[in-house]
Amino acid sequence: MPVINTDDGCPIHIEVEGREGAPALMLSNSLGTNLSMWGDQMPAFTEHFRVIRYDRRGHGQSGVPQGPYSMERLGRDVIAVLDALRIEKTNWCGLSMGGMVGQWLGANAPERVEKLVLSNTNAYYADKGPWNDRIKFVREKGLDALVDANMQRWFTEGFRARAPETMARMKAMFTATQLAGYIGCCEAVRDMDFRDSNPRITAPVLVIVGAQDAATPPSAGEAIRNQIKGAKLASLEAAHISNMEQPKAYTEAVLDFLLT
Repeated sequence: MPVINTDDGCPIHIEVEGREGAPALMLSNSLGTNLSMWGDQMPAFTEHFRVIRYDRRGHGQSGVPQGPYSMERLGRDVIAVLDALRIEKTNWCGLSMGGMVGQWLGANAPERVEKLVLSNTNAYYADKGPWNDRIKFVREKGLDALVDANMQRWFTEGFRARAPETMARMKAMFTATQLAGYIGCCEAVRDMDFRDSNPRITAPVLVIVGAQDAATPPSAGEAIRNQIKGAKLASLEAAHISNMEQPKAYTEAVLDFLLT
């Protein structure tokens, strides 16, 4: 079932791997990427889980309806995927925007989530200006004009220097994103506010931060950890896309949390 249509008709591209009958684990990507960003984690994750990856609306091979989008809309897309796959409850691992959608699910669809990994993410942006500036910039100049600055936010200088093939792949992934989808998701991120809803989350939560993450700094992850009773926090020596910069440490942190 490579495509699932949501209630508003948007086709969502999915890939499902791992043993049938194993516990479900859904992976959710960052802004401007597609489901292939989890490639380093898949061998280990599929040993233990039935893994569902998907392209968020506006990204990858999914549909690109006109925005703006909202976190509620993106969360309901996830519920549509789970319903179509007949999955009552899933573990969740989301990075950046994926962590934002995970926060919505944890508070608004608690019966559908087992454990939540919220990685390199934020709950609220008090200053909307940078998001409005980014939207204006890409509307006028396109994603190609943003890609180099974006890679500097996503990865440390050392990683960029030693992993040129990964950089080339991520640049291609970012610039292939449909502009309307990117902007629609930027608007969802700009407008989100989980400060009041996060304390309602009762599922076990692991927050992962990147010590060198300028996009969603450690303080943002620490704030989320403090909002959710019993949440744990792990710090990796990485920038924003920590699952790619520190794949072994990231995979181990997630599995240690999900399997205990």
